[in-house]
Amino acid sequence: MWLAAAAPSLARRLLFLGPPPPPLLLLLLSRSSRRRRRLHSLGLAAMPEKRPFERLPADVSPINYSLCLKPDLLDFTFEGKLEAAAQVRQATNQIVMNCADIDIITASYAPEGDEEIHATGFNYQNEDEKVTLSFPSILQTGTGTLKIDFVGELNDKMKGFYRSKYTTPSGEVRYAAVTQFEATDARRAFPCWDEPAIKATFDISLIVPKDRVALSNMNVIDRKPYPDDENVVEVKFARTPVMSTYLVAFVVGEYDFVETRSKDGVCVRVYTPVGKAEQGKFALEVAAKTLPFYKDYFNVPYPLPKIDLIAIADFAAGAMENWGLVTYRETALLIDPKNSCSSSRQWVALVVGHELAHQWFGNLVTMEWWTHLWLNEGFASWIEYLCVDHCFPEYDIWTQFVSADYTRAQELDALDNSHPIEVSVGHPSEVDEIFDAISYSKGASVIRMLHDYIGDKDFKKGMNMYLTKFQQKNAATEDLWESLENASGKPIAAVMNTWTKQMGFPLIYVEAEQVEDDRLLRLSQRKFCASGPYVGEDCPQWMVPITISTSEDPNLAKLKILMDKPEMSVVLKNVKPDQWVKLNLGTVGFYRTQYSSAMLESLLPGIRDLSLPPVDRLGLQNDLFSLARAGIISTVEVLKVMEAFVNEPNYTVWSDLSCNLGILSTLLSHTDFYEEIQEFVKDVFSPIGERLGWDPKPGEGHLDALLRGLVLGKLGKAGHKATLEEARRRFKDHVEGKQILSADLRSPVYLTVLKHGDGTTLDIMLKLHKQADMQEEKNRIERVLGATPSPELIQKVLTFALSEEVRPQDTVSVIGGVAGGSKHGRKAAWKFIKDNWEELYNRYQGGFLISRLIKLSVEGFAVDKMAGEVKAFFESHPAPSAERTIQQCCENILLNAAWLKRDAESIHQYLLQRKASPATA
Repeated sequence: MWLAAAAPSLARRLLFLGPPPPPLLLLLLSRSSRRRRRLHSLGLAAMPEKRPFERLPADVSPINYSLCLKPDLLDFTFEGKLEAAAQVRQATNQIVMNCADIDIITASYAPEGDEEIHATGFNYQNEDEKVTLSFPSILQTGTGTLKIDFVGELNDKMKGFYRSKYTTPSGEVRYAAVTQFEATDARRAFPCWDEPAIKATFDISLIVPKDRVALSNMNVIDRKPYPDDENVVEVKFARTPVMSTYLVAFVVGEYDFVETRSKDGVCVRVYTPVGKAEQGKFALEVAAKTLPFYKDYFNVPYPLPKIDLIAIADFAAGAMENWGLVTYRETALLIDPKNSCSSSRQWVALVVGHELAHQWFGNLVTMEWWTHLWLNEGFASWIEYLCVDHCFPEYDIWTQFVSADYTRAQELDALDNSHPIEVSVGHPSEVDEIFDAISYSKGASVIRMLHDYIGDKDFKKGMNMYLTKFQQKNAATEDLWESLENASGKPIAAVMNTWTKQMGFPLIYVEAEQVEDDRLLRLSQRKFCASGPYVGEDCPQWMVPITISTSEDPNLAKLKILMDKPEMSVVLKNVKPDQWVKLNLGTVGFYRTQYSSAMLESLLPGIRDLSLPPVDRLGLQNDLFSLARAGIISTVEVLKVMEAFVNEPNYTVWSDLSCNLGILSTLLSHTDFYEEIQEFVKDVFSPIGERLGWDPKPGEGHLDALLRGLVLGKLGKAGHKATLEEARRRFKDHVEGKQILSADLRSPVYLTVLKHGDGTTLDIMLKLHKQADMQEEKNRIERVLGATPSPELIQKVLTFALSEEVRPQDTVSVIGGVAGGSKHGRKAAWKFIKDNWEELYNRYQGGFLISRLIKLSVEGFAVDKMAGEVKAFFESHPAPSAERTIQQCCENILLNAAWLKRDAESIHQYLLQRKASPATA
């Protein structure tokens, strides 16, 4: 499953970098201890106790589900008939299954060759989402058939078997019936053994209106008139391979499609809203290239005869990897050649790559239990980049990985309220909590580090061994380590257990000494904490693959070592005194580096003259920003380094820089010198803005388009006069139809005119939103509405967020945009959430969107008492699946407050000094 992207302004990066000089260390230790005491006093330092939970008993299990469903697209109900071939392993008089929001009408069990036994009672355990079927006599060991007739609701919660609203080309509102079962919602569509390790085959039939498209995991094998109604047909699908319930899917609705065959002969289709088949062509092209790539990489063929990719109007996640029928948000699948921006193309390519990777890694071989979810998601989140790099080398996608995933994971994993990659999961409400940046982005980052440590050849060999051994079965993390260990001969389990079984990551502190013609490096590792140096008694240790490069060849590792102890020394042979030395070539190792002053000084010119590779420039800047955030160095030192990026040409380096300046801007919105940091932003970004200009030049490509949008948006938001004037001019021409804005310029222009606009500007934007035929354009507008400046207009935007005009899954980004737009917006968004909590919570039913909403809305606060207020609100308004997110948000608020107290005055003085003597800038 791909989670929809969080707002780009979301504060990411929280890092700390190693043992500073002793007097400062003592000061920081005491400060860090005070912060931790404050966390404890607010009750934020430990997660609440887990709810009691038991997995299903093993005495009865399914072999095959024969499932027939008849959805009513007008009354929003469905009827179901289940005939499950089952195995009674241990004699019993009851069968326990998962069941939620379903009413069972009749149930019976017929042992093979014997008479049917009717169930005499259905005991629903709603809290645990189970039902116990009681029988009047003992069911003996052996096989038999379990029959259940049931009814359910096509709900509006975007989970289980649910309804999705769409508008026909003629303007009529209709509903499709669609599914989303991961993690634990197949039980809302039919009674089942809804655990990933309880696999079976499925024979699915759908009884649907004859003018509707009906799809499921497999190909259609029969379509015949339904005896009771000439307007209805029964559609039967081929039997599936052995698979988990969470990967079952069915869709009933109105769609067009485009199709092709991959070079391996697999039928690939992309289903789109009616009249938009053209918009499926880009995803079709990506999918057709991706299937053979994975087949070759894993050396295992795709096991089904077809794969469908379908755009669903109302969809909570970004996409879902149902075997053979992958469901997507419209914005994650549809590309309009004229109206889609470059970042949308890239997103579609990544999401398609992610979901198709799951067809092998997750679907063919499935995690044994949700504890190993990271294995599914972390792996797919890594290999999607490998796939996109293969299909679109011009995207420079691995540099973008560092900014999008690696640093995002380290932000979260630096907190006291993080969690290990492998989390013990019990109750269903706990599963949604671990669909987060640790499972996805840290998981992907440690697999990237592992791939680099093993080498591509042995990694591929190990993957093939793993997939071949466990196909159509379940596996745990240890099984993958064993296969990779056998392929590489390296101590994979010993190394990786330090990364998956304990939370956090190390800071590597390094200092150097020239010894004749060699360079002696002394390395030490400590756990990195966002609140300052680690102060616990037993400091965790990691086995860290470390690469070291020098200015002799910045793209080559001069030395590779495995750091398996707290301290070690290494000697680099033949390194001249004037050469720099850098750790973590390519920013691949999942750790932060703190250099001695002398080592850092020698590296900084490599930023200005671009002799450091882009991903290393990015990593160095990000490390320094993290040091400042944790209070190890002054933020002023980082601002000075940021000014060295004046010659920077790389989009991703600018993106990371922009993100960190965004975090700083949000922090300083709590002061009375917010305008001064905007002047700094304008100074940093205007040279690159002038070089790029507004219009594409001959020979430019994908990354230039991304960079132009980023830079103009940053300058426009900060109020850069020339950018603002040009944005207003182009916006006026766009609205009047004289000159339509290119898709890549729309976000920055919309943001700029709204940020410096009035009620008329907002009304025009809302009109554009209403007129937009494409969901990408609607989302583009929704994400920037929160930039509007006045309190009255902000209220108007918040009211709009809950209106019928905004799809349920997109309400979150509208409210999040308000919270990230200004100091007033943050307060207004938090009040709005409190005032409308019941409606919002009911809408998302505790899924991961509720966590996203909370995070986007409160994380920008920087006053201690707000942490207490947030905690108190959620104590009286529980959100079980967001408990960890709430803890993390409160911790971040306290960290922001500490950062502000510590550095605000020195930042202010520095900005004033720059203004007074611009020549030094």
